[in-house]
Amino acid sequence: MDYAVYGILQARILEWVPFPFSRGSSQLRDQTQVSCIAGGFFTTQNGVNPDWEKKVIEYFKEKLKENNAPKWVPSLNEVPLHYLKPNSFVKFRCMVQDMFDPEFYMGVYETVNRNTKARVLHFGKYRDVAECGPQQEVDLNSPRTTTLERQTFYCVPVPGESTWVKEISFISTFLFSRSWKSFFNPSFNAYVNANQARVSPSTSYTPSRHKRSYEDDEDMDLQPNKQKDQHTGARQAGNVGGLQWCGEPKRLETEASSGQQLSSLNLSSPFDLNFPLPGEKGPACLVKVYEDWDCFKVNDVLELYGILSVDPVLSILNNDERDASSLLDPMECTDMAEEQRVHSPPASLVPRIHVVLAQKLQHINPLLPACLNKEEGKTCKFVSGFMSELSPVRAELLGFLTHALLGDSLAAEYLILHLISTVYTRRDVLPLGKFTVNLSGCPRNSTFTEHLYRIIQHLVPASFRLQMTIENMNHLKFIPHKDYAANRLVSGLLQLPSHTSLVIDETLLEQGQLDTAGVHNVTALSNLITWQKVDYDFSYHQMEFPCNINVFITSEGRSLLPADCQIHLQPQLMPPNMEEYMNSLLSAVLPSVLNKFRIYLTLLRFLDYSISDEITKAVEDDFVEMRKNDPQSITADDLHQLLIVARFLSLSAGQTTLSRERWLRAKQLESLRRARLQQQKCVNGNEL
Repeated sequence: MDYAVYGILQARILEWVPFPFSRGSSQLRDQTQVSCIAGGFFTTQNGVNPDWEKKVIEYFKEKLKENNAPKWVPSLNEVPLHYLKPNSFVKFRCMVQDMFDPEFYMGVYETVNRNTKARVLHFGKYRDVAECGPQQEVDLNSPRTTTLERQTFYCVPVPGESTWVKEISFISTFLFSRSWKSFFNPSFNAYVNANQARVSPSTSYTPSRHKRSYEDDEDMDLQPNKQKDQHTGARQAGNVGGLQWCGEPKRLETEASSGQQLSSLNLSSPFDLNFPLPGEKGPACLVKVYEDWDCFKVNDVLELYGILSVDPVLSILNNDERDASSLLDPMECTDMAEEQRVHSPPASLVPRIHVVLAQKLQHINPLLPACLNKEEGKTCKFVSGFMSELSPVRAELLGFLTHALLGDSLAAEYLILHLISTVYTRRDVLPLGKFTVNLSGCPRNSTFTEHLYRIIQHLVPASFRLQMTIENMNHLKFIPHKDYAANRLVSGLLQLPSHTSLVIDETLLEQGQLDTAGVHNVTALSNLITWQKVDYDFSYHQMEFPCNINVFITSEGRSLLPADCQIHLQPQLMPPNMEEYMNSLLSAVLPSVLNKFRIYLTLLRFLDYSISDEITKAVEDDFVEMRKNDPQSITADDLHQLLIVARFLSLSAGQTTLSRERWLRAKQLESLRRARLQQQKCVNGNEL
C-alpha cells in the first residue's frame, strides 16, 4: 500500500472511536449500559454475587463472538494512545517481554459516607485507583475488605512485525468502523465515575524487596511500598489523611505532555521502553492478569482484551512513593528508586491494561483465523478452500522467488522450504524441524541482500535483518540480561517470538577483531541456530529459553555460522540497477496474489505430517542401498537432512504424508545442491 494513502486512512479513522460490538439486538447502545455491566454482576439484592467475576468474563466472551465484534474494539497497535479515552475497552497484540512480581490489590473494599455513615461495597478488580463518591472515604479497617493477587506482565508490540501486518489490521478496523454514521466510545465507566469520583491513590502494592548479595539472592523480604499521607500537588477539597487523595479530580486527557511527566519524575534520562529490536515503535504496556496467568510466559505472543488505565494520578502517586523512599538508607534508596522507576512508569508512556480476556496466538498473520487447530466450521472451511488451490499458489511463489534470486530456481526451492520450516518437536535437546539455510555466493558490495530481505519482509509476518559487521557484533546487545537494581529483564536482539525470520547478512563482514562481547554474540547466534535456544544472562547463572526462529544467512563464501543447508547462488542475470529491478518485481505482483503467498507460508507451518510404515521401510532400504554404493557419500546426518527436505517439500505441495514421488524429488534436489557446491569447490578451494 502507498504510505501516503495509509497516512490519510489513519488520519480519517482517528476521527472516530469504533464501537466494539455488533448491531444485534443484544448490543450495548451507549456508555451508560456499559457502566452497568460489572456493577450489575457484582451486587445483587442479597449482597455481593460470588460468581460476578465469572459472569463478566462470560459476558464479554459472548459479545466478542458476534459478527466480527473483535474488529470493532479499538487496538493499541493501530490507534495512538491519546485518541483513546481512559477506561475504554481495548485490545492489544503484544509479546511478553518480562514478568514482574505478583501484585496485591483490594479485591473488595468498603467506603463510608462521612455524613450519613452509610456503607457501600466496591470491587477493586480491573482498577489501579480506588473509587468513591463525594463525602465517602475508604474504610481500610473494614472486616469485609478482601486482598487478592494479580500478575503483572511487561508487554511490547511484537518485535519485527511487518508493515503489511499493521496495515491489514488497521484497514480492517477502518472498513468496519466506517459503516457507522455515529460512533460510541466503549468506556468502562463501571470502574470510574469521572464527574463525582474521589480518588484513593492505589488499590494495590507490589512486594518491595531489599537488594541482596549473591548469597542472599533467594531470600526475599516482602514489604509494602510506603505512601505519603497527603498529596500537596492536588487541589484541596478538605483535610483527609490516610490513603485518600483529597482532591476533586477531573478527567484528564491522555495526551498530556510526556515531557512534563518525565520532568515530574525527575528522570535523568528518557524512559527506556525496553524494546528488543532497535527502531521499534508503539506502546509498551503493563498488563495486569487476574486469571490463569501461569499459562503465559516470557516471549509468548498474546492478544489481550481489557480495560485501558491511563490515569495521571498514577504518576503523581509513584512520584510520592519515590519521595517517601528517600527517607531510607541511601544505598537501599537508590536501588528501590530504580526499581520503582521501571515498574511504575508514567501512564502516559506505559499505559496499564487490566485483562478481561487473553489468548495466546499461534501466529500474527491477519489473513488467517487466529487459531488454526480449532475444528470450527469457519476455520475448516477456510483451510480446505485454500488447500484446494495450493498448487498454483506454490508455482507462482516459486516463480516470484526465482526472479528475486536472480533467476536461480534451485535456490528458490530451498527458500520456500526454509520459510515454511518450524521446530515441530524436541527430542532430548535436539530441535527437530529447524532448517537454517546459508545462501552463499551473494554478490559483495551490492544491495542484493538488502533488497532480498525486503522481499522476505513482504512475505512473512515478523522479521529482522542483522547486519553482521565487526562493530555490530562488538557493541550490540544480543542476549537479554537481568538487571537486579531495577529488577527487570533487559531485552536483547535475540529476544524474539516464535516464527520470526532472522536474516543474517554476512556480506558486510570485513576484517577486524572481535572483542569479548563480540565472541559471546557469535556464540549466542551459533547456539540459536544449532539448539534453537538462547541462554539469558542472570549474572550468577544462565537460564535457557527455547525458541523457534527461522534463520537465513546470506554470505559471499561459506558462512562462519553453522547452517543446516548451504545453497550456492547461481545468478542467471545481474541487473544494472538492483533497486529498480526489485521494486519492479514487487509492483508487478497483485496484492491479492501477495496475500495468497502470505497465507501459504503461514498456514503450511501448522499442518500435521506423518510417514506411513510402507514409506518408512522404502526409505530405510533406499538408505542401505546408497550406503552400499558409496559408504562415504551419505551418513546418518545426511539421511536426517533428506528427511527434513522431504518433509517440507511434501508440505509445500499440501501433502501431509510422504509419498515415493516426494522422496525421489527430495533426493534430486539434494543431489543438485551438492553438485553445485562441489563445482564451486573446484573453482574456489576454500568454499567448502
